[in-house]
Amino acid sequence: MATPPGRPFHVFPSGETTDSCATTPRVAELSDFDRGVIVGLLIGEGSFGGDGKQPQVTLRMHVRHEALFRWLVERLPATRLYGPYSHGGRSYYQWMARGRALVRDVLPILEHQLNDGLDGHAATRFRAMLERYASFIERERTRRPLE
Repeated sequence: MATPPGRPFHVFPSGETTDSCATTPRVAELSDFDRGVIVGLLIGEGSFGGDGKQPQVTLRMHVRHEALFRWLVERLPATRLYGPYSHGGRSYYQWMARGRALVRDVLPILEHQLNDGLDGHAATRFRAMLERYASFIERERTRRPLE
């Protein structure tokens, strides 16, 4: 269960939250609406890249969007929410999907929806990430599922 809105949650020194839904590996059943919101968020605000070893999708937005971040983590519980951070006059949360969580839970949503006709710039960034991390993605897709 997610932390109720407005209730503080613990943040480790690394910035990772201990919100219970952030560590649960099971993915919620997503409605068409859920998929649409996720795709829209990631097209408009997401960053597609990686750390050189594994791909990652990052979403960074102002703390006023906390409820939206919590909604996202409830639906994609193997992803991580970090923050809140205050830096350079900004207060924000950062959500990340990387590694197995990205390949298993997020890529299937984006691969079927993100195309040049919808948003060429985001589609180009997404394809570049897929190409750069193709061997990692293929390896994760062939691994045994998490129990």
